[in-house]
Amino acid sequence: MERKIAKALLTWKNNPKKQPLLLQGARQVGKTFTLLSFGKEHYKNVVYFSLEESTDIRAVFDRDLNPERIIKELSAKSGKSIMPGDTLLIFDEIQACEQALAALKYFSEKAPQYDIIAAGSLLGVAVKRTNFSFPVGKVDMLHLFPMDFEEFLWALGQEKLCELIREAYESFTPLSLHDTAMDFYKTYLVVGGMPRAVSEYADKQDFDFVIAVQRTLNASYIADMAKYATPVETTRNMAVWDSIPAQLAKENHKFQYKVIKSGARSKDYEAAMDWLTAAGMINKCVNITEGKLPLKAYEQPDLFKVYMVDTGLLCSKLDIAANVVLHTPHSFDGFKGALAENYIMQTLVVNGIKPYYWSSPGKAEVDFVFQDRQSNIIPLEAKSADNVRSKSLRSFRDIYNPVYSVRVSAKNFGFENEIKSIPLYALGCLKV
Repeated sequence: MERKIAKALLTWKNNPKKQPLLLQGARQVGKTFTLLSFGKEHYKNVVYFSLEESTDIRAVFDRDLNPERIIKELSAKSGKSIMPGDTLLIFDEIQACEQALAALKYFSEKAPQYDIIAAGSLLGVAVKRTNFSFPVGKVDMLHLFPMDFEEFLWALGQEKLCELIREAYESFTPLSLHDTAMDFYKTYLVVGGMPRAVSEYADKQDFDFVIAVQRTLNASYIADMAKYATPVETTRNMAVWDSIPAQLAKENHKFQYKVIKSGARSKDYEAAMDWLTAAGMINKCVNITEGKLPLKAYEQPDLFKVYMVDTGLLCSKLDIAANVVLHTPHSFDGFKGALAENYIMQTLVVNGIKPYYWSSPGKAEVDFVFQDRQSNIIPLEAKSADNVRSKSLRSFRDIYNPVYSVRVSAKNFGFENEIKSIPLYALGCLKV
C-alpha cells in the first residue's frame, strides 16, 4: 500500500547531510512495512533487526558504541555486507534497547556514511520512563500516522477519485461525484487507517474481517500498557483509554475525569493521559480563551478534548455495526458528530496542523482553531451533516474578524460570506 511518507524518506536518502533517521508512530501504523518497502525499492540491500525480539542483537550494543565494530558484528549476524550508500540498516522497536538509541549519536558523528533508520512505537513512553540518553540534534525525525483518507482511497484503487477531489479543491467548484466520495468517507470512518484493517477491507470487502483486526489491535495496545507500565499505571491507562468513547458521547466533548469513575481526580490520571499521548494512542485538543496570536499563549491546559488516533479503532471500541455508520439512522445522529470530529482531528494532525478549540464565557464554542503559515488565525467548524448553520462560528468571526473561516461538512465545495465550505472527504487537501 502506498504511503505519502515515502516521498519524505526519499528526500532523506538524497540529503548529503542526512543523519540517522528516527521514525516514530503508534503501534501497527505500518512503520515496518513502509521501511522495508522503501529499502527494497531504493537500496541494493536491506538489513533489518527487531530489537524487541532479539536479545542477541541488543547484546551487540552492550560492549561499547563504536560504530565500526557494531557494523562488523551486525554484518556477521545478518550474513550480509553493510555497505555505505548501498545498504539500508533498519533498527525496529529501538525503544527496547537504550544503548542502540544512544549509538545513533555516534553513527551521526563518526560514521555518517551509513544509511540508518530506527523505528519506535513506544519511544516517547520508554524515554520518559527509563531516562534514555536521547540523541538530541543527532538524528533526523519523521512521524508515521494511520493511513489518511486519500491513502485509504489509493488502497482501494480509487486514484482517479482522489485526483477529482484535489481538482475540485483547487478550483473550489462542486465535485460531481460528491455522493460517491461521501460514501467512501463513511466507509473510512468504520475501517479507519490502520494498514491491516485497510488491507482486510481492500481484499475482502467484508466488515467482519475488519472488526476482527481492530479488536486484535485494541488488545495489542492494552498489552503494551502492561508491558511498558507498572500495574498501577496500567490500570489507570486502561481506565482513561476505555473512557474515551463515553467522553465523546457527551453533548459537550470536553474531557471530564468523573466519566472515568465517580470521584476520579485529575492528579490521579494526568500521568495516564501523558502516557497515552506519548504512545501515540490519543490526540489532545486544548482549549483557548482567545482567538489571537499566538494561540499557545491563551491555552487552558486543564480544559481539553481527547480523540482516538484512529476512527476505525473508535468504532471498534464502541461496537458500532458498519451499517449504522454507513446509513446513519436518526438514533445515531448524536454520536455521528463525535465520529466526524475525531476524523477531523486525526486529519489535521496528519497534515501537521496544531488545532485548539475556542469557547467564550457564554455558550459559544468553535470546534477547531489553528494558525496558518501566514500567522492567520483560522476557525474551523465541524458538521457531520449538511445542516451548517452555527451561531458559534458567527460569534468568533464577529469578535476576531478572521481573514476567512472553514466549515467542514457533508455539503459540497462552496465559498460564501468568507466561509470556505470543504466536504469531509476533502479535508486532507487543506494545507497551512
